[in-house]
Amino acid sequence: MSIDLPTPRGTLIPDRSLDGLTWLRVGGPADWLFQPADQDDLADFLAALDPAVPVFPMGVGSNLIVRDGGIRGVVIRLGRAFNGVEIAEGVVTAGAAALDAQVARRAAEAGLDLTFLRTIPGSIGGAVRMNAGCYGSYLADHLIDATAVTRDGRTVTLTPADLRFAYRESHLPEGWVITAARLRAAPGDPDALHARMADQLARRDESQPTRERSAGSTFRNPAGFSSTGQADDVHDLKAWALIDRAGLRGHSWGGAQMSEKHPNFLLNTGGATAAELEALGELVRRRVLEESGHELQWEVVRVGDPAPGTD
Repeated sequence: MSIDLPTPRGTLIPDRSLDGLTWLRVGGPADWLFQPADQDDLADFLAALDPAVPVFPMGVGSNLIVRDGGIRGVVIRLGRAFNGVEIAEGVVTAGAAALDAQVARRAAEAGLDLTFLRTIPGSIGGAVRMNAGCYGSYLADHLIDATAVTRDGRTVTLTPADLRFAYRESHLPEGWVITAARLRAAPGDPDALHARMADQLARRDESQPTRERSAGSTFRNPAGFSSTGQADDVHDLKAWALIDRAGLRGHSWGGAQMSEKHPNFLLNTGGATAAELEALGELVRRRVLEESGHELQWEVVRVGDPAPGTD
């Protein structure tokens, strides 16, 4: 894509392959990958960028399939300038590139309970964008406000009402980049909070393929809420149970496979293409609809173009 781009202070790389930047290790190149030096660099770049050029904000790639043909336009990936965590007067302020697990740990050290974030893969920017949650808690329950840079380079503050959170979604205009979030949290004993997180990690490792190449949960639960982690949790409308009942635990397509350990985890077993991963996911959706009448919705975000010469 031949485009006239502004010259930023940060890093701007043409034709940058994205497969190494996603947890599933698939995907073609971005026309341009931009890593801003700081908030002002990001704002100045977007203000000067031709409005016709598409922009895609990318986090740590934990919940993402980039198709094999890559992404047209500019992919924006925030780095160290955006990963700080500050805590004052019971409020946690986290940069969008701060890992969810890091924020949970730092909050616990300060006696604040954001333990639900500990086992969620990804960064705070993605957690806001997707209203990440588990164990009955969601990012929306804790968000005071978020800072974002708009597609035309303005810096704005977004409240939960602005974002209109729902299960696994928010309403963020296309091309806007979340750069930070302020979170409120209930007080707790640091030792107890760390112990709870250790227990959560142990349970996660027992039930999920954490050592495999995946993007976390592939499909949203049709019930419209996350697992609570409690003994009385109901599994009837959990995506994994519907996939299991459709006989697709461990089912494979090329190098893609639905995990034997947790059938709502889509795996790259080695050498899978994005097309194979997406094709297996669509097969699962069709079979579950036929078997149960429930239409699974993707939780993993799929972006970009198919490889040239494919549909």
